[in-house]
Amino acid sequence: MATFQYIAKDSAGNETRGTVEAGDRNSAIAAVRAQGLFPTALGEVRGASAPASAAAAKKKPAKGAPAKAAAPKKGAGMRKEINIKLPSWMRGKVKTKVLTQFTRQLATLVNAGLPLMRGIEVLKRQMKDAQMKEALEGISENIQSGGTFSEALTAYPKIFDNLYVNMVKAGEAGGVLEVVLGRLAEFAEKSEKIKNKVKGAMIYPIVVLVAAIGITVFLLVAVIPKFKQVFNDMLGGAALPAITQFVIDASEWVQHNYITIGIGVVVLIVLKKVFGKTEKGAKFYDWLALKMPVTGTLVQRTAVSRVTRTLGTLLSSGVPILQSLVIVRDTTGNRIVSDALQDVHDAVKEGEGMTAPLAQCWVFPPMVVSMVEVGEETGALAEMLTRIANTYDDEVDNAVAGMTAAIEPALIIVLAVVVGTIVIAMFLPMIKIISSVSGAGA
Repeated sequence: MATFQYIAKDSAGNETRGTVEAGDRNSAIAAVRAQGLFPTALGEVRGASAPASAAAAKKKPAKGAPAKAAAPKKGAGMRKEINIKLPSWMRGKVKTKVLTQFTRQLATLVNAGLPLMRGIEVLKRQMKDAQMKEALEGISENIQSGGTFSEALTAYPKIFDNLYVNMVKAGEAGGVLEVVLGRLAEFAEKSEKIKNKVKGAMIYPIVVLVAAIGITVFLLVAVIPKFKQVFNDMLGGAALPAITQFVIDASEWVQHNYITIGIGVVVLIVLKKVFGKTEKGAKFYDWLALKMPVTGTLVQRTAVSRVTRTLGTLLSSGVPILQSLVIVRDTTGNRIVSDALQDVHDAVKEGEGMTAPLAQCWVFPPMVVSMVEVGEETGALAEMLTRIANTYDDEVDNAVAGMTAAIEPALIIVLAVVVGTIVIAMFLPMIKIISSVSGAGA
């Protein structure tokens, strides 16, 4: 028997840790699940105990020799250190593109009539990602040992999350694994598409912002001091225009306080991270992300789309609604939305509907609440949630386009104002110098 240490979640989504004794990994997973827990990580404990037979052999005296008291060993009675050898899949994550491609291909193979085990072997041979290939080898061994596909997936939580595992489990129970795998692939593809659109929309503004900051710093540090020297030589200490004096003062302040500025930026970043790790800080940042003037609408629509699509996909795959709500709650990525879903979970657990707690959260618009209410009344909640997700996917596309159209000219104007102000400030004294030189020459 070996000792396995596990990390698992209960039906309410709370994390728990412990150890179990089992003959192999599959038996350990089964033992954890028998406690009503869902394992998310499991590793074998190395060196937890010494073999009893070896210990007995060392203590056994030679035949005919007098019994000799065993000398106490140094450090006897001290707790032996437990070393857990973490496999590679617990040290990194597989790219979403690789997982989506695997899921889509496996769904195609199973739908074509190929046995699941055979399909995994085919994909394992052609898999180029080392971590994914190692995971497929372990999954194949677990299935050959008598475990189910969903149980084998639980051993790789860094690759297959709770959403993936529970949908596969529901597909196995209903005999529609190929359908569930297809839904998983479609869900991952649409989620990745929205994520890429948002990232793509932010690239240009970030580039322009960085360029504006870089140009401004270069002008203040390298260019303006040279103009200042020219002004002192040509004007003999005469008063400069107000805008020119302001820019020169700003340049001198940056040059004399660049260390303070750097330290201040670092301190602000550290404070932001430290505050963000607290419960109140993380919730504040999530609230702020939803309330930002330009990007808040995009974040809100993306959150609604993700919640409704995930919940609709789980329900249509046969996952119980309470378990589905727990999974969606843990995968939203926003604590304001997670709290709302927890209220929905508690209401459904008490036998109430989803509409009232959803309506109390400002993140979900009245249209979404009304459609959910219709879905509950007609018994087509999964289909209604999918329709909401499709609608909000289109709204996310429109929001991305609108945000890009608004941010690009705004940043260009800001850049033009900053650089233009510096240029004008430097040329006003030059005009005065040219006028004085022309008057002297006449």
